[in-house]
Amino acid sequence: MYRLAPPAPQSPSHCHYCPARNVYNPPRKSSARIASFTVRAAIRDSEIGRMGSLVNQDLAGRRVTVMGLGRFGGGVGVARWLARQGARVTVSDSAPASELAESVRAVADTGAVLHLGGHDEADFTGCELLVVNPAVPFDSPFVTLARQAGAELTTEVNLFLARCRATVVGVTGSAGKSTTTTMLGRLLARSGRTHVGGNVGVSLLGRLDHIGPGDMVVLELSSFQLHYLPLLGLSPHLAVVTNLKAVHLERHGSFEAYVADKANIFRFQGGDDVLVLNRDDPPTAALAGQAAGAVEFFGLDDEPFELRIPGRHNQANAQAAWRAASHLGVDRQTAAEVLAEFPGLPHRLETVAKRGGVRYVNDSKCTSPGEALVALESFESTPLVVIVGGKDVGADFGQLCSALADRARVVVTTGQSGPRIAAGLGRLGRPEVIETADFAAAVAAARRAARAGEIVLLSPACPSYDQFHNYRRRGEAFSRLVSE
Repeated sequence: MYRLAPPAPQSPSHCHYCPARNVYNPPRKSSARIASFTVRAAIRDSEIGRMGSLVNQDLAGRRVTVMGLGRFGGGVGVARWLARQGARVTVSDSAPASELAESVRAVADTGAVLHLGGHDEADFTGCELLVVNPAVPFDSPFVTLARQAGAELTTEVNLFLARCRATVVGVTGSAGKSTTTTMLGRLLARSGRTHVGGNVGVSLLGRLDHIGPGDMVVLELSSFQLHYLPLLGLSPHLAVVTNLKAVHLERHGSFEAYVADKANIFRFQGGDDVLVLNRDDPPTAALAGQAAGAVEFFGLDDEPFELRIPGRHNQANAQAAWRAASHLGVDRQTAAEVLAEFPGLPHRLETVAKRGGVRYVNDSKCTSPGEALVALESFESTPLVVIVGGKDVGADFGQLCSALADRARVVVTTGQSGPRIAAGLGRLGRPEVIETADFAAAVAAARRAARAGEIVLLSPACPSYDQFHNYRRRGEAFSRLVSE
């Protein structure tokens, strides 16, 4: 269920908020336009809502280039689906085959042509359709080449949304979106056939034939995926924004641009659609005035759920999932039962070992300082030995260092960003800091430093690519090293 590109903007001055129902009702005669946001880089304003002919047509025999196979296999699902449609598929990735071995094996039987270890201009000037992986920079010169040559631009998410017949719920946010998406999928599965995919790592393109009009689809959508949504001019019927923090600015350029891309999740909604927002997060709550349909709020003041997983942030995730599910037929009692049994996700505050009275927690999915702050808040009453550091993408560690100084007894630094974090803590004069040469040495140092009753928390606050293929490999290494 979608809405096409909106008409003229509507002033939010006549909207009404009903605190008793947590509902904000904007005028219903117009879809919202995010007037203060601009569509940047890869998308021109004139293209908004103009679905390309190839995006919705039979792709048999068409020349399609998939840009980015990906370490996580981000291009695998769309490459396989395109091959099954009979398209002439070329996959281009700047990384060598040795770094993409798993992904290469996954498309080996498709007949796709693989050009790895660099991009060939001919793959972009000669294609009719260019499918862009979320990891591709918005200002890539190869994307520009393809567009100048007349190719249409799309993404896996756009191809799916253009063809999906089910009711779609989209979830985005700076933190908590994977957990909220998974929680919501489990809640909706109690009331009907539900499919969960998107940024959680599951491509639903291959399941399109099995997704009917009466089904529900829950998609986790990153800012990189949402950036291209205006090309389609569609937004999910129900959109959830968990929170908004200053992350991925190396890609987006500014917080305002980042928020603009996030807002595409509801930008094209109509009067019958729903937006669910976090009232406790000011940048998120501020989006309410831009909505076309009803807006519902969730927050930590809502009646709490009993959860197995720690942290106030997970209570917020549960409230977001419940608020969305309540619109689609799930009652409170059912939600409480499902959420009470939810075990959490791998690499997200996951307890992986208990040895010698020490608990070892794997939070390898934590790839930004903001996520690390959330992790620290989850263990307010337990002494911590924290492992931080990874690939240095220029993040500001000032706030994180202050939190570590207050919450950690020992901090072990590692990776490219380790020296910067150690220097920041040194200026504060606390806590004890152990600098290490590599990840294995960091885990060993943390094990030696930990005392009975404490937690060793891997919460790197950085991507993993300086030492690992991806965050999963980093988390798996941590689990192995603390169990040896």
